[in-house]
Amino acid sequence: MFWHILSQPELWAATLAMATPLALPALGGTFSERSGVTNIAMEGIMLIGAFFGVYFAYLTNNAWLGLVGALVAGALISLIFAWITVSIGANQVVVGMGINIFAAGLTTFMLNTIFGYGGTPPSIPHLPNLNIPGLSRIPFVGPALGQQNVVVYIMLLLVLAGHYFLFHTNLGLRLRAVGENPQAADTAGLNVWNLRYLGVIIGGILSSLGGVYLSLGLLNSFEPNMSSGRGYIALAAMIFGKWTPLGSLGAALLFGFATALSIYLKGTPHVSTNIVQMLPYALTILALTGLVGRSTMPAADGTPYDPRK
Repeated sequence: MFWHILSQPELWAATLAMATPLALPALGGTFSERSGVTNIAMEGIMLIGAFFGVYFAYLTNNAWLGLVGALVAGALISLIFAWITVSIGANQVVVGMGINIFAAGLTTFMLNTIFGYGGTPPSIPHLPNLNIPGLSRIPFVGPALGQQNVVVYIMLLLVLAGHYFLFHTNLGLRLRAVGENPQAADTAGLNVWNLRYLGVIIGGILSSLGGVYLSLGLLNSFEPNMSSGRGYIALAAMIFGKWTPLGSLGAALLFGFATALSIYLKGTPHVSTNIVQMLPYALTILALTGLVGRSTMPAADGTPYDPRK
């Protein structure tokens, strides 16, 4: 029976769909933490992106303009986060948690104020699903990959582009340098603050894109706290993926597969879906302890740097 379930393309389509809102903030967190800034504000930024995507889509009656508005909102909240943590040197974990709490309250307040307690109207435009010609006709692969939301394909392209940027460009090398040894990078003439701002803002844009996928790609509405902890799961995926774009995608797919499989196994006797969903978290803990490959964070991650001293 288990192998029969694994052979269903719908399971893998659901895996990819559920991995997308994890892979995007995980990729964003990779950029932020590679520059040396611990970013646990991904949960709140996802909420900001999800709400403002719906809000701007409602105002303009255009889902793509809603997407742009959400990305701008994510960049702005990330700019605030970067200013407090990079320029002022405040505790990055505390500020990140503060943004998460602020975002939950702000989006709920604005939802009730703008749309009323009945929630968002059903007429809000949504981001389209794509039917890729040729790919959809391939057995098994077509149903799993050929008819996904447009954000899923954007995510896959961004992961590849992010990997190339970080490991095959001079700017990516500089970004990683300030996350490993900001003093040496500063001595070499790099602007540590500017590069950390860049990493945090890229991270915020990608996290808000993950939120937009939830609101305009999957549900076509906004609900309070609709990210449901996905920002924290993305943080675990980033750690399990060893702070790399491709590794983070692989970990996000593992989390997405566990969620999709638990749905398929619901009602199956003698099978605990809770244990299935728990496995990726257990593997993340093992990765941190070094039992499932060594997972080493950037050396200066979470350490403020003041070039004036």
